[in-house]
Amino acid sequence: QVQLVESGGGLVQAGGSLRLSCTASGLTFTSYSMAWFRQAPGREREFVARISQRGYSTYYADFVRGRCSISRDNAKNTVYLQLNSLEPADTAVYYCAADSSSGDYYRSQSEYDYWGQGTQVTVSS
Repeated sequence: QVQLVESGGGLVQAGGSLRLSCTASGLTFTSYSMAWFRQAPGREREFVARISQRGYSTYYADFVRGRCSISRDNAKNTVYLQLNSLEPADTAVYYCAADSSSGDYYRSQSEYDYWGQGTQVTVSS
């Protein structure tokens, strides 16, 4: 079956950096655009970043633009999210997701076929 497994979360001080990883199995990785979402306590899950199947196109939420970079290594079936200049407001569970569609509504959770279990990112002030 399809599995997306995130790692790399943790506790970091404000201004610090983290690199999240998501490794996929059970699917043809290059057939999927990959994305990261996050969900803070008491808030809805929100889009963070997305990368196309071959990595040629990337998209970011306004609140992370300039502080975040999404990348993928198709040989390793892995997508990464580099988070820099972290703020306490970035504290959330971060989820990766896989999308086999054209991505017309890529900011919407319903666009995505598969989800990981999430990794916690906590930013202290």
